[in-house]
Amino acid sequence: MKIRNRLTLLFTGMIAALLLLFAWVVYVSYSHDREDEYYKTLQQQAVTKANLLLDAKVSPEVLQLIYKNTAGSRSQEEVAVYDTAFNLLYHDAVNIDKVKETKQMIEEIIKSREITFHAGRLQVVGFLYPHNGTDYIVTAAAEDEYGLRQLQHLFRTLAITFLVAVVFVFLVAQFFSRQALKPVSDMVDKVEEITATNLDLRLAGAAGKDEIAELAQTFNRMLDRLEQSFDAQKQFVSNISHELRTPLTAMMAELEITASRDRPAEEYRQSMRHAIADAQRLVKLSNSLLDLAKASYDPSEINFREIRLDEVLMDARSAILQAHPEYKINVVFEEADDDDMVSVNGNEYLLKVAFINLLENGCKFSTPPETTVTVTWFKAHTILRFTDEGIGMSKEDLPHIFTPFYRGDNRPYADGNGIGLSLALKIVRLHKGNISVVSKPGHGTTFTVELPHI
Repeated sequence: MKIRNRLTLLFTGMIAALLLLFAWVVYVSYSHDREDEYYKTLQQQAVTKANLLLDAKVSPEVLQLIYKNTAGSRSQEEVAVYDTAFNLLYHDAVNIDKVKETKQMIEEIIKSREITFHAGRLQVVGFLYPHNGTDYIVTAAAEDEYGLRQLQHLFRTLAITFLVAVVFVFLVAQFFSRQALKPVSDMVDKVEEITATNLDLRLAGAAGKDEIAELAQTFNRMLDRLEQSFDAQKQFVSNISHELRTPLTAMMAELEITASRDRPAEEYRQSMRHAIADAQRLVKLSNSLLDLAKASYDPSEINFREIRLDEVLMDARSAILQAHPEYKINVVFEEADDDDMVSVNGNEYLLKVAFINLLENGCKFSTPPETTVTVTWFKAHTILRFTDEGIGMSKEDLPHIFTPFYRGDNRPYADGNGIGLSLALKIVRLHKGNISVVSKPGHGTTFTVELPHI
């Protein structure tokens, strides 16, 4: 069910419940008031007839004759007078006897002094009537035809009014819910126009202060992120294509030239070495892309456990020295007296990849190829500083060094594909850490990695 219909039904139901409660209170209140008033009327009529019998000494025959002449309506009161010994002194119509007084009823009237009850549609009142020092029992019964007709009329009026009001409230609720949710409907229509080819479109109505404006602002921010993501993806694909095409083109050209005519064995070996170097570049690029994809996983899909950073760092150092024996990597531990200070909750493989990239980056841009790692901590973070005395980076390059495939002014100095630093940043952030860099041309570079320890 749509929210608009749900709001309409909810609002209509609430108002209908309130109207129904109001109508019920009015009806019940009127019913009780009518009943009480008619009991008083019955009692007054009965007292009048008892006074005519006892005070004016009007004979029972005359009173019965009056009753017979006015009978024919159920609203005509039937009165009976008894003494306290249950002797009938007067009755309007003994042969009809609507009430059927019993001795138990008389005793109850004497005890309670007054009783009221219903006999079918008749209302009956019985009370103790003192007269000239003598107590008499008087009963009266009749049907309040006029009052009941008015009560039925009130019921019909309330029922019709209730139904009309509910229909009116439903229409009003539908109108206002449609007006209230119109911005959402417009938003839905606008969103349906947005596709991968026009992510620059934005929702209107984001300048307000209400919840709809907040929703539009949130959606526009999401579209901003999506647009940036799509642009980054396009740029990423373009960069990958370029990085892959270069070594592949070189390999193809080298092999085609070599195969074009017979050559000495040494030229064949030289050509194979060039092809192997290009293939190694492709393998390194593929591994970097694979690691970049792993670092982009949802953290919930990556296996985290307690690991020691010093052990991961030494493993990364060994891996680099095995591949590049000419590199020199120094590791310095400051105040290493607490194992918890170098223990983190992380993924060993990814952290090792990040450290290898940072260590290799420091060595290959330094002459001689050397870098120093200093391990320390401050409060809740373990701090690793990767320092080299290499060529450094320019002020223009620093804001872009963590961008995938970005190569700065130091591009001719060493080979690379521009993935290593962006991969290191992703891995560090995946571990809820931070990485920063300080560099000056000709004075080396320092990368500082902060990771929350156990």
